[in-house]
Amino acid sequence: MNQEKKQEMIEKIEVLMQENHGVVKAEKLYPLGLTYRQIQGLVQKGILDHVKNGYYSMHLQQRSEDELILAMFPDGILTMDTALFYHGYCGERPEEWSIAISKNVSKSRFKVEQPVICPYYTEPEVLQMGVEKIPFAQGEIGIYSKERLICDCLKYEERLDRVIMKTALMAYINEPDKDIAALMEYARVRKVTAKVQSRIGVWL
Repeated sequence: MNQEKKQEMIEKIEVLMQENHGVVKAEKLYPLGLTYRQIQGLVQKGILDHVKNGYYSMHLQQRSEDELILAMFPDGILTMDTALFYHGYCGERPEEWSIAISKNVSKSRFKVEQPVICPYYTEPEVLQMGVEKIPFAQGEIGIYSKERLICDCLKYEERLDRVIMKTALMAYINEPDKDIAALMEYARVRKVTAKVQSRIGVWL
């Protein structure tokens, strides 16, 4: 590949990166005319960055974790302490990203060093219940509504810091626009009705 064609290829890759929030799968690079060997050559020359198996980026060190999350897990849903942060129910964003995902997806998707992912494998039939969209990394990402989130936090309470759990519950109790009917419906589906009644019901 001569220098002119190489530059044209790099420009095409940059456009592709912009269209995919900074990270692309190898299968999207092949239609540009690149072979696996050429991709590895671009990695060795520092033009492409290897993110994880089958995923590549450019200028990886300049990418925010938000960009990487949106690019690699567009079907994921923010949940647990990560979602609590974005709902304003805890003060600092946790180092790990808690993401709900279908239990039928390949577990290898989460074998990545950075950002650190804590997957919550969820039954497909309840995965989309209570999902909202929020602005995220120049795009949008799914996040559970406050009612669904509180139920999931109670369901997986042993995986949450006790202080964060207590803070989240009090924040929800003081929420001016909480939807108790939705809360109880999600509690029924997530099988935490007794917990909701004992931990939240006495304050309502």
